[in-house]
Amino acid sequence: MANVTPTLPEAMRRAVAAYQCGRLREAADSASAILAIEADHFDALHLIAVIRTQQQRLDEALASYDRALALRPDHVEALCNRGATLHELRRFDEALTSYDSALALQPDCAGALYNRGNALRQLKRLDEALASYDSALALQPNHAEVLCNRGNTLYELRRFDEALASYDDALALQPHYAGALYNRGNTLHELKRFDEALASFDRALALQPDHAGALGNRGDSLRRLKRFDEALASYDRALALRPDHVETLCNRGTTLHELKRFDEALASYDRALALRPDHVDAFGNRGVTLYELKRYEEALASYNRALALRPDHLETLRNHGATLNKLKQFDEALASYDRALAVEPHYAEAHFNRSLLRLLKGDFAAGWTEYEWRLKTEIRLSAKRNFTQPRWLGETAIEGKTILLHAEQGFGDTIQFCRYAPLVAGRGARVLLEVPLPLKELMAGLAGVAQVISPQEKSPDFDLHCPLLSLPLALGTRVESIPAQVPYVTAPPGSLGRWSGLVGPKGKPLIGLAWSGSPTHKADAIRSIDLRSLLPLLNIDAEFISLQKDVRADDATVLKERSDIAHFADKLDTFADTAAVIANLDLVISVDTSVAHLAGALAKPVWILLPFVPDFRWLLDREDSPWYPTARLFRQKTPGDWPGVVSHVVVELERLLQGLR
Repeated sequence: MANVTPTLPEAMRRAVAAYQCGRLREAADSASAILAIEADHFDALHLIAVIRTQQQRLDEALASYDRALALRPDHVEALCNRGATLHELRRFDEALTSYDSALALQPDCAGALYNRGNALRQLKRLDEALASYDSALALQPNHAEVLCNRGNTLYELRRFDEALASYDDALALQPHYAGALYNRGNTLHELKRFDEALASFDRALALQPDHAGALGNRGDSLRRLKRFDEALASYDRALALRPDHVETLCNRGTTLHELKRFDEALASYDRALALRPDHVDAFGNRGVTLYELKRYEEALASYNRALALRPDHLETLRNHGATLNKLKQFDEALASYDRALAVEPHYAEAHFNRSLLRLLKGDFAAGWTEYEWRLKTEIRLSAKRNFTQPRWLGETAIEGKTILLHAEQGFGDTIQFCRYAPLVAGRGARVLLEVPLPLKELMAGLAGVAQVISPQEKSPDFDLHCPLLSLPLALGTRVESIPAQVPYVTAPPGSLGRWSGLVGPKGKPLIGLAWSGSPTHKADAIRSIDLRSLLPLLNIDAEFISLQKDVRADDATVLKERSDIAHFADKLDTFADTAAVIANLDLVISVDTSVAHLAGALAKPVWILLPFVPDFRWLLDREDSPWYPTARLFRQKTPGDWPGVVSHVVVELERLLQGLR
């Protein structure tokens, strides 16, 4: 029986049928056979172009579309498909032209409007992209993919609430749309709705467990929720799928930093930098970790690398200045803060750091003024007091007014700066003093104060307010005019009576010890020491009493091992109790914490152990303190040299006790 050669229409039908069944090679061969007979067969050229696009043979596809459109330049579908191929080739301007040509022929082509929006988005012409998506949705309102990409565009425009609504509309149509859930999570994260972001990422991952982006960004939300161990696990799952993802490696490093696993954090940043040597944030974050490891020279080098790549990076400039400060390169540190402020004159953190450095150097005139920027820093804004009454900074008379002076920082700061309350009262004002509850009993006897309250109580009516640490500015304090008349606080009589019996009669000199402050203090790592470091003191012929209310686990072990340190932590209910203990002592030896301030305010001899670069209030290169006449300062000669400080204290303590015998 003779073979029957199919007609071209029949051959074309067979090619299309093969394509629809997924037999791409057969379909392409059939279309090619048609073109061998009729080189200008539009449908065959178009079909081959579509097939080559699916096979990612994009240049061949484009050539086939161009041949087809030379025959039928008004074919809308071919113009749209050609645009999609150009998009795949990342030739977005040409893709846009192809979509515009299609829309000139068929203005109501929803597909062309949608794809045009995609091309415009890639070209960062976001407002035009949004308009194109909106036009597509006017024709096809229930198109989940268009709604999702519209949300993506709004996200890039930082119109997060509108983006969220667009994703929600997409999910109402298609609840199992993993991409929309993922992008919705990103948007909720930007809105700082981290719990909801986490839930959205989890829904996306339930549908697509190997979505590396969702795993990585889920880690970001967990990190912001301070669920660091879970965040780390999420980053590790993401990196198992995408080992070379630089952002995930960086964020993993940040999480390890938060967990105080600094060496591992450093390794994560180094992996990121091996992949992308120009990653500014990796260099910056690496510097922060090296800073925590007290490897200041290396931290400085890392910041310098970051600044070479991005000279105007504000956070890096601030951290660069802080590191120079730790190295006592003060002029260079000021220059770094000045560079940051040249970029952003209202950068509160740089102003604040600059104020601390000026105060440390004794430049109170400029320092106190700039110190007001602390109230605009991120950490202070989150705790801002929203009084309707005006803040007083000394510019107006206050005679006959009622003013609320309120604590804003730690216990030690409150003890140090409550000294200004009598001076404010001396200007004719009625003074209310708000302090944390553990300080209330102690402050009850402070001169010039009409009433002491805690933040948990409703404050009486007042006309003006002032944070305690703004009072040096309000009253024009300079180093030579610090109000240093001590004592300005005293232990309440009831506490004194109770503790005189507990401390016991004096047989030997009684010395109080305080070796650590709050573990959450940003400078805890350099200002606190462990109790074991103070053990050389115990060889001296004196009686030692712990003034620590809170004791860390390692120190508690030492206390159990030593019977030569009396410890009353369970009985120190408030600072009134601590003041009563101190009143019975001959000397207090303390690191820079609230106990040191309390001893100084009580006019008790106090030896204060300071790091290489101390807090601003202790100034530089002096053994005395203009704030506390009974204080003596023992400073590290090199960063971290606590053994040297303790050895100096031992020598001076033996000398002191010999003089008393």
